[in-house]
Amino acid sequence: MASNGPYKNPTPTVDVLIEVEGRPGTVVLIARRNEPQGWAIPGGFVDEGEFLADAAVREAKEETTLDVELTELFHCYSDPARDPRSHTVSTVFLARAKGEPSGGDDASDAQVFALDALPGPIVFDHATILADYVAYRATGKRPPVRR
Repeated sequence: MASNGPYKNPTPTVDVLIEVEGRPGTVVLIARRNEPQGWAIPGGFVDEGEFLADAAVREAKEETTLDVELTELFHCYSDPARDPRSHTVSTVFLARAKGEPSGGDDASDAQVFALDALPGPIVFDHATILADYVAYRATGKRPPVRR
């Protein structure tokens, strides 16, 4: 693809699907303080020089106050329209934690929700990620590769 200027690359992000110990079939979501406002999977931008897994643990702690243990690399999401602010590529991890989440950093709230009773609105492409996660838990099959 030809370019008439500097490279415009997507920005790497991470998201973390957190299950709280003793509460199977649930996930932690945050209420975003900033635009776009709504409920989201905890996550954020990867800092320069930072490993993806370290960014995931850091973002989960900043937004939920939970210390997470990453258990799996789940999937990557790269739809150029997934984030209305700019083109991002998210690496999504599965994690577990103990305790009760509390909103921090740019999250005004953090709560545990049953996967069959999620709040709305859910922002970004997080409804797709959550649906993929529900299907994965039910079937063991990874999400399809999307264009």
